[in-house]
Amino acid sequence: MQVILLQDLYNHGVAGEVVKVAPGFARNYLIPRKVAIKATDSALKETENIRKNVEARKAQYNNMLNDLARQIDGVELIFGRRAASTGKLFGSVTTQEIVEELDAQTSIDLNRRRISQQGLREVGTHEVSVRLGNEITPSLTITIVPEEQLADFLAARERGEQVTAEDLMEDDFEFGQEVVEEAPAEDGDVEEEATEVVEDINVLETEVLPQEVVQEALERDEADNAEETDEE
Repeated sequence: MQVILLQDLYNHGVAGEVVKVAPGFARNYLIPRKVAIKATDSALKETENIRKNVEARKAQYNNMLNDLARQIDGVELIFGRRAASTGKLFGSVTTQEIVEELDAQTSIDLNRRRISQQGLREVGTHEVSVRLGNEITPSLTITIVPEEQLADFLAARERGEQVTAEDLMEDDFEFGQEVVEEAPAEDGDVEEEATEVVEDINVLETEVLPQEVVQEALERDEADNAEETDEE
């Protein structure tokens, strides 16, 4: 069915444009909500002035959407949710919750149908595309953390720590932990270690006699014993 749009309609057109839509969509949604009217001859004449500005309106509308797309691209939204030890949520983060949080953070109010994702059901970092504009495909970074760790997570972020949702699932993860690197050895330390090694070698040499020395000592002992026997 052909209709004349009375309002801008994403992915369909702008006010004054004649578009073809499914009959059910027109009868059940567009016409009752006064978003569009059926494209009859009389309706076309009545909306002539609106339709004269279609191209200008279309360009203006696209510019607005592209500007919004650039504003929200890369925005991170953080949610705390109850989760099992496996990271699975007891519930989900819905598209409606995403657009509400986006509105709270950026004052940009989107229809949840623009979110190219069903509800998120797992702890972690999720990249979610948004159907907005025609120049770029903006994406939101949705970070979901266990709700009991949310306050610590946000505090760590404020301190500048590069903590991710995936880090929280590590068994040995602790907030505020620092990685201490072993200081490189100085020249004096190297010399001291070398001296200790040499001393250890000398000790071994004195404690463990060479085999030929032991054999020579045994032969001398046997010879002395033989001489003592002859004298007797």
